[in-house]
Amino acid sequence: MKLLVALSLCIALFAGDRDPARFVDPRIGTGGHGHTFPGPSLPFAMIQPGPDTRLTGWDGCSGYHASDRVIYGFSHTHLSGTGCSDYGDVLLLPATGQVKLASGYRFKGEDPLPFDPTGYGSTFDKATEVAEAGYYAVTLADYGVRAEVTSTLRTALHRWTFTRAENAHVVVDLSHRGELLASEIKVIDPFTVEGYRRTKAWAADRPVYFRIRFDHPFHPLSGSHDATAALAFDLKDGDVLQAQVAISAVDLEGARKNLAAEQKGFHFEALRTRARAAWNAQLGKVEVEGAPERDRRIFTTALYHAFLQPNLFQDVDGRYLGRDLKVHRAEGFRNHTVFSLWDTFRAAHPLYTLLEPKRSADFVGTFLAQFQQGGRLPVWELWGNETDCMIGYHSVSVIADAWAKGIRGFDAKLALKAMVTSADADRFGLAAYRVQGYIPGDAASESVSRTLEYAYDDACIARFAEALGEQALAARFYARAQAWRHLLDPEGHLRPREKGRWVTPFDPKEVSFHFTEANGWQYGFFVPQDFDGFMARLGGPEAFAKLLDDCFAATSRTTGREQADITGLVGQYAHGNEPSHHMAYLWTFAGQPWKTQAMVRRLMDEMYTDQPDGLIGNEDCGQMSAWYVMSALGFYAVTPGTPDYVIGAPRFPKLTLHLENGKVLTIRAEGKGPYVQSLAVDGRPWTQAWLPHGVLAKGGELRFRMGAAPSTWGSAPEDRPRTSLPGPCLVPAPVAEAPLRFRAKAEVKAACPEPVEALRYSLDGSEPGADSPRWTGALTVDRSLVLKLRARRGADWSPVTTVPFVQLDPRRTVTLKHAPHPQYRANGDDALLDGVRGGADFRLGAWQGFYGEDLEALVDLGEARPIHRVAVGFLQDQNSWIFMPTALRVEGSLDGATWVPLGEAPNPVDPHAEGALLRELAVKAEGPVFRYLRVVGVSPVTCPDWHKGHGNKCFVFADELLVE
Repeated sequence: MKLLVALSLCIALFAGDRDPARFVDPRIGTGGHGHTFPGPSLPFAMIQPGPDTRLTGWDGCSGYHASDRVIYGFSHTHLSGTGCSDYGDVLLLPATGQVKLASGYRFKGEDPLPFDPTGYGSTFDKATEVAEAGYYAVTLADYGVRAEVTSTLRTALHRWTFTRAENAHVVVDLSHRGELLASEIKVIDPFTVEGYRRTKAWAADRPVYFRIRFDHPFHPLSGSHDATAALAFDLKDGDVLQAQVAISAVDLEGARKNLAAEQKGFHFEALRTRARAAWNAQLGKVEVEGAPERDRRIFTTALYHAFLQPNLFQDVDGRYLGRDLKVHRAEGFRNHTVFSLWDTFRAAHPLYTLLEPKRSADFVGTFLAQFQQGGRLPVWELWGNETDCMIGYHSVSVIADAWAKGIRGFDAKLALKAMVTSADADRFGLAAYRVQGYIPGDAASESVSRTLEYAYDDACIARFAEALGEQALAARFYARAQAWRHLLDPEGHLRPREKGRWVTPFDPKEVSFHFTEANGWQYGFFVPQDFDGFMARLGGPEAFAKLLDDCFAATSRTTGREQADITGLVGQYAHGNEPSHHMAYLWTFAGQPWKTQAMVRRLMDEMYTDQPDGLIGNEDCGQMSAWYVMSALGFYAVTPGTPDYVIGAPRFPKLTLHLENGKVLTIRAEGKGPYVQSLAVDGRPWTQAWLPHGVLAKGGELRFRMGAAPSTWGSAPEDRPRTSLPGPCLVPAPVAEAPLRFRAKAEVKAACPEPVEALRYSLDGSEPGADSPRWTGALTVDRSLVLKLRARRGADWSPVTTVPFVQLDPRRTVTLKHAPHPQYRANGDDALLDGVRGGADFRLGAWQGFYGEDLEALVDLGEARPIHRVAVGFLQDQNSWIFMPTALRVEGSLDGATWVPLGEAPNPVDPHAEGALLRELAVKAEGPVFRYLRVVGVSPVTCPDWHKGHGNKCFVFADELLVE
């Protein structure tokens, strides 16, 4: 008996090693704010069939949320972990009883309301739900249908068992999710339906063609049309109905070919087995040994999530929808889509360079094809559409990282041309960035984040150009990569600048429009290309480590804007969003690797579980999971674009990586605790706290000795990882300390963020040079003018800093009854009288925003005078909950006590109008004499009933109050 038990255990262990997919739980991340989906897919597949339970709202981005108990059907495309909604194509719902062609989903703003039983959809018991790699099943309680689905690369196969079959039918809904631009459902024969739909959502124009073939004949029911149809089947209780579905982004012929190539018949179990085998082959690239089952489930599911996308985006004949929305054929690469590059350049793509080098070359090939078709590299591409979501041009990071790690198979000269073209464009603050060396806060929103990420990308371009022998080009972009120097303030924070001044007051805990989904702490260490220079500016490694200590030890309370993405806080570090992801590894650069090791292990332990809410933030197309996978391996790519990985704390006793080149890399972690005591590479001592890619790619063994107490391993100066930029340090632009507006005079101070030999200035509009006056300490300004500053170090000059000054009419004052929203205060009440108009982007700080309250301003003209016209400029951007006031009302008074109505100007702007609209509302008068004016922009208070924010307060935005 003991022998039989032992033999059974060995067989079970052997089977488990050959079936890593059994540790995948696709439900992880479907709760909380993970935004994943539980349906089946193959690695990097084009199709993702599965259940839809939530069709609107931020937590409905994937179409599914673990807390829901109603399924509206099964669509065939889903996004994994994004923060915006799209997909959900070609919904099918097997049903019985009364035919309903409208969804039972109702909502109010972001919040779903109870299910409407007059529409289609079914409740379900979570206990009936099964989610595995390549398979999903659930029982639709209201219809008595057991629904199962599996998939191939481009097709899905549904199997529906009707326990009761009265009026059995299948709803086909093409209007499900997104704005429907066009659609067609066409019956081909009693078994086959074809059609297409074009939608507008996150992607502006997304065509999907489909072919559906059933294994039972049907007849269409009345009421069907080009967007929704009901197909009736003659079934008995207990009968099984199957449906094959193929999709294409190209045309109907593509969908037909895809189905013919990937499904020869209705063989559900065979397809399910093939899907499982595909996942076992993919997940088997990393074997885990010696880990508890819970930890294996977390790790393997993270690996699974990282391998879901980018998605194959071409038909079996090689045709695909290009960036120009025309049909192309892939030659020499496999075309892909869903590039969440602001997220995935950090860990997901470095993981792919290690485990998927051939596919990484395909990604680069896709980028270059998109450049040729659309004129620039992708930023956040989705189904052939550029969404321009997020910031940077991080395609260059992925290309440079692939090249640095030996991945070829793409046109390097074309890649460099594409990089430079994208970097030299004039969009998203780049024009200001090139001229001034950084982006001022009044030139583009998210100015600090954009500057820092452009600078990192520029370093990637420089390294790539240098590798290709383009030295002059490399030098230009190495210089641009120092842009962070313009933003480092005396306190050591990377801080926004506006109109030649530091933005003041500044709190690094404040979430503002100067940062992308973050604050000053969370972007305060994004200088991955030049940590040597950054540490030197801070005062050395100890000062750098102290700043890190302060960040991780600070209060976890943020101020300013509400930002749902900022989650998983340790101090001000936010693991739930990508800007923080490299920060735990930075102590190693300062010679304190033990702090990195402890924090990385803590983050793995605290931020990931095996429950539906087991991801601390959005999955973001594999990035959140890839961070865990890389960290569990024991190293992380802090600076993609270089071949080096920073060592952290390996998670498991043994990991075996089966590399694409046929080599095997074994990673052993012996002993307990998070702290590295020593490391041997192929039996030789390794003291450096970083590993080059070449060491990993050749296979062999990494043997870590771990302990419960910190050690000094890897802390010596020669063993620390380093990044630096060649060439002379740029001269940062000078900064003025002075008010923008004044009534009598203003005292101006100026300095350069770094030591310089001379600071020159001008007051006549000319560019300061060697013959301009030298700044000697302070200047008094007593009129409106523009001060220009420029610093020199040796033969090098800084960019010109332009500092405008506005002298206000000393007789006029304005007092606001309601204070503006703290995020939209435009530096005080006087913003309404300074003669500087706000532009179309409300985020640039020139507007005063009133949230759920009127703009009510009391103006003192300083003396009684005739009034002919009173006007106020307003902004509407209804997508941001900013509406025009319903009216502008004006009253006048001689004594400030007795008021006389001057008139009212109604709002002429349609609240439904899209985009940013600037309008001036004006009240005209016949010259009555008043000293005081009461000006009221009457707020709508709340968003209209039809608006996505219905029931919530709305904004009124005002700038410049004119009296004539």
